[in-house]
Amino acid sequence: MLFKKSKGFSLIVIAALLFVFSFSAAAQEGEVEIFSWWTAGGEAEALNALIELFNEKYPDVEVINSTVVGGAGFNARRVLKTRMVAEDPPDSFQIHGGEELIDSYVKIKIHGGEELVETYVEASRMEPITALLEEWGIKDKFNQQILEMTAYQGEYYSIPVNVHRSNAVFYNKEVLAENDVEVPTDLEGFKEALASLEEAGVVPLALGDANRWPAAQLFETLLAASLGADAYNGLWNGETDPADPAIREAFVHFKDIMQYVNEDHSELSWFDATKLVHDGKAGFNIMGDWAEGYLKTLGWTPGEEFGWMPVPGTEGTFIFITDTFGLPKDAPNPENAKKWLRVIASKEGQDIFNPIKGSIPARLDADKSKYDPYLTDSMEDFANDTLSPSIVHGSAAPKGFVDALDGTISSFIKTGDLDQAFEDFQINYQEHVK
Repeated sequence: MLFKKSKGFSLIVIAALLFVFSFSAAAQEGEVEIFSWWTAGGEAEALNALIELFNEKYPDVEVINSTVVGGAGFNARRVLKTRMVAEDPPDSFQIHGGEELIDSYVKIKIHGGEELVETYVEASRMEPITALLEEWGIKDKFNQQILEMTAYQGEYYSIPVNVHRSNAVFYNKEVLAENDVEVPTDLEGFKEALASLEEAGVVPLALGDANRWPAAQLFETLLAASLGADAYNGLWNGETDPADPAIREAFVHFKDIMQYVNEDHSELSWFDATKLVHDGKAGFNIMGDWAEGYLKTLGWTPGEEFGWMPVPGTEGTFIFITDTFGLPKDAPNPENAKKWLRVIASKEGQDIFNPIKGSIPARLDADKSKYDPYLTDSMEDFANDTLSPSIVHGSAAPKGFVDALDGTISSFIKTGDLDQAFEDFQINYQEHVK
């Protein structure tokens, strides 16, 4: 009898242990939905590399890779805002650090009219992650100016996974050499180089602004060239007058340079334009350095087939964009989202992602041996240049101003009216920034 009781007890214990084990295993299972706009070239490859790393560390968690096609995320952001307002967030999503993360709105129709609804941090739709940064001991591992782009009222709300530069020029070395065009060192020299390529029958400057933002990005680099880094930054802290004549000068430079872009620019995407350089049909491309990642996926090696430089006139200025991921309130799988954030915040994660993406890590302790010559140059500039936030990519100014600038540039391309463009810039600034 005693034996039978012991055997029954043992069976109960074994059953209990199996239940605990199965419950523990189930707790490790599930999914995590990651939302982004990384769908093309090096962007998609870099994201897949991050997902593979996550799968290695958390094999029981299925990654739902939700992406929305559309250059620079303009389509994705509309979808995301709709989901956030509807309280249907993904577990974590890509968003640019700065104004886009903190102060972002969406227009929705209410009772036949339109109303602006806050969507992210100021609307309390995001969970602070300061405690996670402290728990993981990594707060001081990031460039602090970049990390502050995710902060609001003393709390941090997202993890910077990278840093991009928007004021970059990529060029086909063979095209320039065949046409005896020297790499320019200033804006006037740049215009002369463009004129020489046009005379030779080559597209001087590849542009693909079907989504409008690449033209506005071109303008923002010329704005930094005309104002200088300090005055450009002063626009966002109230120290620079929006009526500064240097802003009108930026429109002059933009008008001059637009004479040299491909005629079908409004029909192409940014990567279509970058491919014109790769295919030898164009000499230069002013684009964020995600273009560098794309050129590598096309088989080019930095420093061999293509070269690079800051947009002439912006030497010593680093116009930056940082992609970040945070934790929405009411995320369906918050614990798995935290696992995702820990992976992308890690040195290993950033060193896997950024060399493919064509960006540099937001962390300061990167293994530079993993980065190509362009990216190590970019790291050097990032460490020494004046950092300036991008307007177009939501870091410097509120969304209302970004949209208005898109409209101003689009109209200016059609009309060429300098005075109207300059006036519109000032009106939009007063309405949305001040």
